[in-house]
Amino acid sequence: MPSLHISSQFDAGAIQVVSLAEPQDIQLNIRPDNASEFAQWFYFCLHGAKGAPVRLRFLNAGQSAYPKGWDGYRVAYSEDHQNWLRADTQFDGQVMTVELTPDSDSVYLAYFEPYSQERHLDLLGSAGNSEHVTQEHLGSTVDGRDMSLVKITDATSATPLAHKRKVWLIARQHPGETMAEWFVEGFLERLLDDADPVARVLLNQCVFYVVPNMNPDGAVRGNLRTNAVGANLNREWATPSLEKSPEVFWVRQKMLEVGVDLSLDAHGDEGLPYNFVAGTEDTPGYSPRIAALEEAFKVNWLAASPDFQTTHGYPRGKHGEANMTLATNWIGHQFDCLAFTIEMPFKDNANLPDPLVGWNGERSKRLGGSVLHPVLAVVGLLRD
Repeated sequence: MPSLHISSQFDAGAIQVVSLAEPQDIQLNIRPDNASEFAQWFYFCLHGAKGAPVRLRFLNAGQSAYPKGWDGYRVAYSEDHQNWLRADTQFDGQVMTVELTPDSDSVYLAYFEPYSQERHLDLLGSAGNSEHVTQEHLGSTVDGRDMSLVKITDATSATPLAHKRKVWLIARQHPGETMAEWFVEGFLERLLDDADPVARVLLNQCVFYVVPNMNPDGAVRGNLRTNAVGANLNREWATPSLEKSPEVFWVRQKMLEVGVDLSLDAHGDEGLPYNFVAGTEDTPGYSPRIAALEEAFKVNWLAASPDFQTTHGYPRGKHGEANMTLATNWIGHQFDCLAFTIEMPFKDNANLPDPLVGWNGERSKRLGGSVLHPVLAVVGLLRD
């Protein structure tokens, strides 16, 4: 058998190799974000193990950012870098062990199906082909990458632009939560489908502002949760700065310029094996009007997709004690609008499990397309 080798020097690659001496005892450590202590994301390629049973041990899994996230979790892997499956995975509270027998000379393993910078650029290019789309460069990240905004509406509709509702969708504030950009891809594909009647009505009534990747530096660097200088962007919304969190600064500035009537912030959750939303019920400005909008949105999403549910989610806190540095809380309070954080699982949807792939990119895309239904249901109620 050829000698074993592990590589991670590619877009979003991240791992630390401890030992490659034996295929049955490959020892690894999960690498922390480049400028913070968060350690959960991994993505690497194992070479030279074709046809051989291998056992990979992640020695520091118990010291990761969210060790409970490994309970019931199965590692994602791909032998063609296109189709991702799930491998047998065990966690004993300290070490996570993965066993598989590759059929290929090179097998990729990752925390979740990756969403590359190249695919991100392809997504922007594909969206830009639509007559309904204009794109704007909002500013630059710490590493000098583009903060790109996709603006979408039917400019020929009879509804005056000033009367259209402003709907925002942002994703990947936490770059390792790649399911969030898969969600955006599905959302954009459906919204830009001229044969889709839901999309046509929405483009007549709304202007959509979409930021597919809020954290391109962290995504390319292979970070789970932070940007190039270690900032958790979803804790920067109260006072962002160009030095520490320019990504939030630029998007927040655009929101203040154009307004927000509905905000969706797409994320992934390490622990809960469900799709759910978290609203603004703990913010000082939460009102019966917002509560009614939240309920209408959730009821209509339940009807649109069995992958969505409302039984499991985050516990409610105390009214008026919300963390106002979070995007959803700051936006909902600032604009007195309906705002949700959308959470998808790293594991699987326990209500509709798929043993072969778990929750993956394609299922995230389908969920992204389905969210147009609840948006349509509430768009006429967003403002008096």
